[in-house]
Amino acid sequence: MNRVITIGREFGSGGRSIAKMVGEKLGIPVYDSELLAKIAEESGFAKEYVADCGENFSFDRLIARSLSGIGSYSQATAEDHLWTMQRKVILELAEKGSCIIVGRCADYILRDKADCLRVFIYADMKKRAEHIVKAYGESDVSPEKRLRDKDKRRSAFYTYHTDMTWGAPHNYHICLDSGTLGMEKCAELICSLY
Repeated sequence: MNRVITIGREFGSGGRSIAKMVGEKLGIPVYDSELLAKIAEESGFAKEYVADCGENFSFDRLIARSLSGIGSYSQATAEDHLWTMQRKVILELAEKGSCIIVGRCADYILRDKADCLRVFIYADMKKRAEHIVKAYGESDVSPEKRLRDKDKRRSAFYTYHTDMTWGAPHNYHICLDSGTLGMEKCAELICSLY
């Protein structure tokens, strides 16, 4: 039986790095940017569009969809098609073999899979701000604002597609504070649970 780990994460918490560490330790593939490429290939959308819209909802799009029922016809069709393709790819990867899937509501999509460990990684604002400045550099926008904006978009996307609260502990088997535990310890804990 294939064993799958899904890793949801706050922006800047190091979730992607932790997933890579776990994948190396366990010798199983990690699907993050590779997942984007596969979804783009199967959906026909540009990889940049999949990266921007496959896990994030802008509030403008969310408000437009809410006010009109489904948003503009072409926009709703594109977003719905992307969600369908994303879901299909995640289910196929879980069937294909043991793996780690980062983000993209994989915890929800695979919630009924018997051997799926659902993980959420978080950290306090200060640690995450330090991490994104180190990883992505400075910008005109404060690190705290970048974190809040990205987390809001991820949360809106997750809630829209799942009717659940993003980051809520009851959606996951374990939630780990990477700012306190450190990324290496988080990876060790996930490996031991696997």
